[in-house]
Amino acid sequence: MKGLKGKTALITGASSGIGQAIAIRLAQEGCHIAINYRKNPEAAADTAERAMQLACGQVEECGVQSLLIQADVAQEADILRMVNAVVERFGHLDILVNNAGIQTERPSHEIPADEFDRVLGVNLKGAYLCARETIKHLLDRQAAGVIINISSVHEIIPRPQYLTYSISKGGMANLTKTLALEYADRKIRVNAIAPGATATPINEAWTEDPTKKAAVESYIPMGRAGTSEEMAAAVAFLASEEAAYITGQTLFIDGGLSLYADFRETWSA
Repeated sequence: MKGLKGKTALITGASSGIGQAIAIRLAQEGCHIAINYRKNPEAAADTAERAMQLACGQVEECGVQSLLIQADVAQEADILRMVNAVVERFGHLDILVNNAGIQTERPSHEIPADEFDRVLGVNLKGAYLCARETIKHLLDRQAAGVIINISSVHEIIPRPQYLTYSISKGGMANLTKTLALEYADRKIRVNAIAPGATATPINEAWTEDPTKKAAVESYIPMGRAGTSEEMAAAVAFLASEEAAYITGQTLFIDGGLSLYADFRETWSA
């Protein structure tokens, strides 16, 4: 992808799944990568090791570097420390990928206030605060930059018993559009991807169960789950100069899940 070599990217929640795949792909494209994790340094170190192995095998005269950063994105002080650490290490921050996220399952009328606050704090408030600090840095440098939010098909598809997750992703859609509009004239692009059903460790409850897997995939017009690498490829594109005229958009990567699979057959009212 054009324009990524030598850039610095911060990826939150990058110790596994989609975040890990994004870190690896951006390193392969020549980016320095800051790998954020909350509580699993071993997994974060594995991300860095795999990224460096692949990058240095494919990037000419490999100068790619990595940095592991522990931070809870629900905590403002942690975010300030994290962004400062990236800038101190690499001298600049060019790309932010807001990937960190959590979800809980519970009937909506039983959600306790602290659980509501925790999910929104990580998924939405944390994404905003990371974006805020990145934008401040870019404005201080008078530099162009890119913010990519990892949303979900559930920013538009209701998900009963996952109310807090759905709310957070719906909010992320408007966060993406508002920041994109506000900072477009400062050469800061803000976009999002919305993964559908994706084969990641967090989804092993259904990816490793043939019956559950078949049930999930029956709702996907393309008939299969997505991969973390497919999500990472879209992020690399949006971060690159090849997407230089794209801002304020959410790219749905879902095998057609958001196309209302139940209506594949002709029907009449």
